[in-house]
Amino acid sequence: MAKTVQERSAKTARKRVALAEEELRLRVRPGTRQALADLMEWSGITEQGEAMTLMIHHLHALGTKATFLLEPPRHEFQISENVAREFRNKSLLAIQKDPGDEIVSPPTL
Repeated sequence: MAKTVQERSAKTARKRVALAEEELRLRVRPGTRQALADLMEWSGITEQGEAMTLMIHHLHALGTKATFLLEPPRHEFQISENVAREFRNKSLLAIQKDPGDEIVSPPTL
């Protein structure tokens, strides 16, 4: 006799408890989703969960060598001389329009 949907669900639930299985959820933006899709295509993996599990285990196997892969990229801002000059000129102009404001230079050491 075939099992009912409830019987199959109960069996699956017992198995998950026995294996201490835990569901992880992840919300991603389109760029991250596309990166995962590319990785899955390159490796021939069709299940997202399998791809993420394999990536976690492979990173873990690398040990502390993998820590640089988990550092988020940081943007470094570099203000060009032209932008700095323009900002200074507009700041001086704004100060001139509002009398009473003064330029206070920091003391030189």
